[in-house]
Amino acid sequence: MDWLTTVDHKKIGILYLLAGGLFFLFGGLEAILIRVQLMKPMNDAVDASMFNQLLTMHGTTMIFLAAMPLIFAFMNAIVPLQIGARDVAFPFVNALGLWLFIAGGVLLNTSWFFQGAPDAGWTAYTPLSSSTTYSGKGVDFYVLGLQIAGIGTLIGGINFLVTIINMRAPGMSFMRMPLFTWASFITSALILFAFPAITVGLVLLMFERIFEANFFDVSAGGNVVLWQHIFWIFGHPEVYILILPAFGIISEVVSTFSHKRLFGYSAMVFATVIIGFLGFMVWVHHMFTVGLGPVGNALFSIATMLIAVPTGIKIFNWLFTLWGGQIRFTTASLFALGFIPTFVMGGMTGVMLASPPADFQFHDSYFVVAHFHYVIVGGLVFGIFSGLHYWWPKMFGRMLNEGLGKWTFWFFFIGFHLTFFVQHFLGLMGMPRRVFTYLEGQDLDTFNFISSIGAFAMGVGTILFIVNIIITQMKPQDAPADPWDGRTLEWAIPSPAPEYNFKQLPLVRGLDPLFKEKMEGRKEMTPAEPLSSIHMPSPSVLPFVMSIGLFIAGYGFMYHNYYVGAAGILVTLVCMLLRSVYDDHGYHIEVEELQDKGAKV
Repeated sequence: MDWLTTVDHKKIGILYLLAGGLFFLFGGLEAILIRVQLMKPMNDAVDASMFNQLLTMHGTTMIFLAAMPLIFAFMNAIVPLQIGARDVAFPFVNALGLWLFIAGGVLLNTSWFFQGAPDAGWTAYTPLSSSTTYSGKGVDFYVLGLQIAGIGTLIGGINFLVTIINMRAPGMSFMRMPLFTWASFITSALILFAFPAITVGLVLLMFERIFEANFFDVSAGGNVVLWQHIFWIFGHPEVYILILPAFGIISEVVSTFSHKRLFGYSAMVFATVIIGFLGFMVWVHHMFTVGLGPVGNALFSIATMLIAVPTGIKIFNWLFTLWGGQIRFTTASLFALGFIPTFVMGGMTGVMLASPPADFQFHDSYFVVAHFHYVIVGGLVFGIFSGLHYWWPKMFGRMLNEGLGKWTFWFFFIGFHLTFFVQHFLGLMGMPRRVFTYLEGQDLDTFNFISSIGAFAMGVGTILFIVNIIITQMKPQDAPADPWDGRTLEWAIPSPAPEYNFKQLPLVRGLDPLFKEKMEGRKEMTPAEPLSSIHMPSPSVLPFVMSIGLFIAGYGFMYHNYYVGAAGILVTLVCMLLRSVYDDHGYHIEVEELQDKGAKV
């Protein structure tokens, strides 16, 4: 019950990590099945229909249900600690965002048991997705599941914007915030502007499928390219919503394990802001082949190439931070070091794809698959693994096993490059993506076999990480407060962080505030307030019940049982009414009493 009703940002972060990790395993299993099918020509491990379902669910699960919550796990667990806050601005809304995401994800995955999973591709292009002639019932699960999960993500993003703007500790100006907090701030702004677009698109698609509207029906005056614009005006900022927090993690890890302040802090901040700004101006590079014309293609081509500049600034700043540093090769730093060249390779193929004449050749080939995975897996997933090894002691009070961690890295790193490097050549040799088999004698056999072997190696790396977690959880919570000789505020408090985070809000006197205090001979932060009672928000079961209400409503609308749909929405509205009527006064923690009892503070 404690976990179902919690509004504590640290516990919500752990729940995001658990849910996102489970969906990551589902998405990984789907990927393994895809690679098993493509391991040899004319294979029949799965049929064409099942392959389409696996392909759609792999992409959808990894982007929406694994990557997003894992990022939110870090944002929840770390951002309030980095800015010296006791919680997020709206703890109740934070819990609601978590449970809505879980409800949407579970709803989408139940499609496997009801008439098949969505099968129109993870981008759900119309008319494949808008007409029941071409796609099965599973696309209804896609539409409703992503709407529910998307609401959770949107309110989470708004929450973090307010938290970072309003709840920074005394002395923490914007230009003293850690890079991960900056990345989370820009990510939250992108969520605020990008997610309404996909929500509108999914509503239109829902009306098309469930209520027989004709937004995308060409014979009735609709336009199928409209969906592509709506999807990608969300979909490209989404790439930066995913990758910017990974940039923030790498910045923290590279600085800590080089024993150096991050090179060019202000340039890194402005590069992050510019990437977020330009991220909204490049969506048409996914659509160079729809016939937009030379002027449109040229403008979006230039904008796409321009975004390489702030990204390049980040790469050089990480390299200059490492240059001359006392580098420690921990698992976290290995993943960060592996991230840099891997992401550069993904960026270089991105510049190739930014040229419309070249894109006409590369489009819908395995070259695009390789590029996309170099950016998202080589970027985001490497960043997530780095962050997990770095912040695990702060989240759980235990140190992950470094030996197993390094085995995880090498299996995952080598497996990743085996899987996706050869896919560039498959694409250049003419292998189209999203096909479930291929003929013999086309010289595609060897590279596909290598790619599948690499996927198995990545699977082994993931299993090793799970083994590491299980072994670690059996150990006592004995991690020191500052195991890595950190530079930022989260390392100034015990591991794991107490319920109230800081018994006294810290006074921030510069960039890398904890490191500054260490340099002046202090072992802990200078307090900015006297010791007094701490006000904390009360737990509530309402967010969990509200998400169940929308879950039920989703099924009602999908199966045209509008009484069930209305009942589900009514449950959610009643919970909202209860929340507004019942005034939550919270409760107080007396830190002096805890200290008198000898509790760990």
